[in-house]
Parts: sequence; structure tokens; C-alpha cells
Amino acid sequence: MKHAKPGRTLTNIMHELSIAMSIIELAQEESHRHGDVQVSAVHLKLGALSGVVKEALLGSFEMACEDTPLKGARLVVEEVPVLIFCRSCQTQRPVSSMQLFCCAECGAPSSEVVQGKEIEMVALEIEEWDRSPV
Repeated sequence: MKHAKPGRTLTNIMHELSIAMSIIELAQEESHRHGDVQVSAVHLKLGALSGVVKEALLGSFEMACEDTPLKGARLVVEEVPVLIFCRSCQTQRPVSSMQLFCCAECGAPSSEVVQGKEIEMVALEIEEWDRSPV
């Protein structure tokens, strides 16, 4: 008998499944706009503060693709770190920790998150085939 991993509840999995289904819907719309091309991969930017568990999203995407034209497509996830705007340094900086939103350079606290919340589909890889008659 298999046991669920700690921290992964049905609610978490349903959340990622819903997001995966939305990604598939967007990819299908783009595929249709370009003449129903075959999508082989979907590229996604996923922020550290997005509230999405990458592994759960990958599994949900694979499962949700099963009975769609995207069956077999890969989900390529680029993890995006958190950046804040540091008023002391007057520039964007990484945070010193996810618990304390302080500038990693000078230690000044900041609540101005400029990167790290996104869930963004950035590219599709498509299969190209010769459309000329044989």
C-alpha cells in the first residue's frame, strides 16, 4: 500500500490539476490559432511565491493531457526566484530568506515583490511536418 507524501493533500493536488487544465486549454487555443499544430512541449515560468508545487503540477499536467491533443507533451518548468525592490540599494535584489523579506545585500526589509509570483506560459514547442502532398 502506498502512502501520500506529507504536505500533499487532495486540495493541493486539485489546485495543481486545475492549473494544469488551464495550461492545456491555453496551449490548445494557441495550437488551433496556428493551424492545429502538434504541441510537443509547453514552457512555463513558475514563481517561488506562486503557491504551486512544481512536482504536483508536473504530475497533474501529464494526467490531464491523457485524452487531449497534447497527450505526450512535456511541461518544462523554469523556476523563478523571488526578487524584491530594495529602497536602500535602489535596485532589485534577491531575498535573504523566504521567511524574512530582506535584501540579500544590505539586509533592509522590503515588501515590494517584483518577481516570483508568476505562473506564465512563455513558449510552445511544436512538431513541424512536411505538408506537401506525397
